[in-house]
Amino acid sequence: MKAELQDASEAFLEYLFEVRGYSETSIVTYETALRQMLEESHVYEEDGSIIVDITPFRFKIVKNHKKTIVKKLSAIHSFIKYLEDQCHRQIKLIGDESIKVPKSLPKPVEETYIEEVLGKADLEEKLLVYMLYGLGLRISELSSLKLEDIKQGWVQIHGKGNKVRELPVLDSVGELITLYVKRRSPKKYLFEKGSVPMNSAQLRYRLTKLFKASGLKVTPHQLRHSFATHLLNNGARIADVSELLGHETMATTQVYTKLGSVKKMQEYMKAHPLANARHLSEE
Repeated sequence: MKAELQDASEAFLEYLFEVRGYSETSIVTYETALRQMLEESHVYEEDGSIIVDITPFRFKIVKNHKKTIVKKLSAIHSFIKYLEDQCHRQIKLIGDESIKVPKSLPKPVEETYIEEVLGKADLEEKLLVYMLYGLGLRISELSSLKLEDIKQGWVQIHGKGNKVRELPVLDSVGELITLYVKRRSPKKYLFEKGSVPMNSAQLRYRLTKLFKASGLKVTPHQLRHSFATHLLNNGARIADVSELLGHETMATTQVYTKLGSVKKMQEYMKAHPLANARHLSEE
C-alpha cells in the first residue's frame, strides 16, 4: 500500500511542476514532507478506503518550527486532495488534528521487570497486574469492574464521564480471570473485600507493595502507560491504542466502542507482550 502511495506521490510532484507551475524549491519542500510522512505513517486498507494514519509522523516532527509543521501538513493535505480528485481514491486521513504533547510522561516499566514481578506474585497480584498492564485500565476502572461486564472474550469498561468502551481480552488474561473466579468466588465485582468492591487505594497499595518487594517503585498509571508504550513498540497503530485507552484526543477515532474489525483485534493480540505469557502455572 505504501509503494502505491509512493508512486502516486511522484506523479503528484510531477503534476505540481508541469501542470501547476510550482517552483523547484516548492517541489523539494513537498517531496521532503511526503517522503517523511510515508516513512513514519501507518497506511492500510479498510472497508474499501485507504487509511493514512499520520499520527506517528506528527509526533516525529513535533519539535519542528510551527511554520515548518504547517507547511508539511499543507503538502500532505494537497496530496490527499490530489488522490481523491485526480486519482479517484477514497482516502481517510487520521491524525491531522491538533496534537497536544504533555511536558512529561510517566516512565514505562521495562518488560523484563514486569516479567520478574509476575514470577513472584500470588494469584490476586498477578490478576491485578494483568488487568492494569494487559488492558491498560485506570485503577478507578478496575475498582468498579463487575463480573457481568466480562464475557465472551470482551470486557466492558465504564470510564471517565460515564463513557463506555469494550476491550478484547488476551487469552492469557481470560484464563487468569477464570482461574481467579474459580478459586476466590467473587460475587459481584472482580476485586472484592467482603461484599463490596476494593477501592482504588486498596488496589494501589497491593500493586505498589508487590513491585516494592522487587525494589521497584511503580504506580498503576505507569502500568497503563507501559501498556500503551509496549504496544506501540511492537507495531500496534496509535489510533488503535488511543481507542483501547479510551482517549478522546483523536477526532477521527470512534472511541469507547468495540474495535471495529477483526484485523485490529488480531494486531492487538499479536502486539501485546502478555500474548505469550508464561505465568499461568498452578500455584
